[in-house]
Amino acid sequence: MAVTTPHTAAGGRHRPPAAPPRRRAPLAARTRPWLLLAPALIVLAGLLLWPLIRVFLFSLQDYGLREIVSGEPNWIGFANYAEIFGDSQLWTVVLPNTVGFAVVAVVGTVVFGTLVALLLQSLGRVWRLIVGSAIMVAWAMPAVTGTYVWIWIFDADHGLVNAILQGVGFMNEPFNWFTNPVTFYAIAVINIIHHGFPFVAVTVLAGLLGVPKAMLEAAEMDGAGPVRRFFQIIFPSLRQVFAVVFILSTIWDFKVFAQIYLMPGGSGSNREVLNLGVWSYVESFGQNRYGFGSAIAVLLTLLLLVVTAIYVRFLLKEDEL
Repeated sequence: MAVTTPHTAAGGRHRPPAAPPRRRAPLAARTRPWLLLAPALIVLAGLLLWPLIRVFLFSLQDYGLREIVSGEPNWIGFANYAEIFGDSQLWTVVLPNTVGFAVVAVVGTVVFGTLVALLLQSLGRVWRLIVGSAIMVAWAMPAVTGTYVWIWIFDADHGLVNAILQGVGFMNEPFNWFTNPVTFYAIAVINIIHHGFPFVAVTVLAGLLGVPKAMLEAAEMDGAGPVRRFFQIIFPSLRQVFAVVFILSTIWDFKVFAQIYLMPGGSGSNREVLNLGVWSYVESFGQNRYGFGSAIAVLLTLLLLVVTAIYVRFLLKEDEL
């Protein structure tokens, strides 16, 4: 007669012993990390969270100079948001400018930065140090200074571009590059790429130095050209690196302000070149409609949060694979 043990099922199959129940850590052990993080979290809440809450509260008011002087709120609910979404300027000018500019600037920055990273990888140690130091100058240059340099280069009266084009006979008279939205944002894209490609180059170069040379040499021996080696070996190996530079560049380029505002017409005199950031500033400080401008800022923040959420989800998905 078979004896049934606690670890043997009725059919005679061996059943592994049940895992002992996990004991929860004491309350003090679970709260200690949060107590250590509490000072930093309080500072971050005061510097970041509270201003966001205040901007959202302003967006629910008709807040102008009278409310600033009196200190009395004038709550209107979501009327500012309704006015924004009902304004044709949002759909025909501001949103296309913001999204289109960000897409072109991000792609251009990542592509150019990757090409520079491949160039740096192919150089020797001395020339890599010289070229790397040179591109860091573009990264270290303040956005305001860089913008004024590009304004001077494309100036209608004394600009370098107009002088060259007139000198070679392509133009008979000076051309104002800042009145047309296409040429205006083309200059802004060049400015952004010039200022942002060093970050992409340095980040991608760090990843390239970690790609096994044996794989690249084997692919080259099999007849794979540079383009094929990049897309079949380098890009898959650096997928997370490219995800980081793409998403961070997108976040930065969606909220570009100084490079647009400082250009001729970008401060609001030319309504055809407005983006979300400049539109919020112009409505707030130019028209004294702080509630309406705050609502635009909230929409821009929500747009950036969506991009950030996609970025975090992508990285978490990559870690699970």
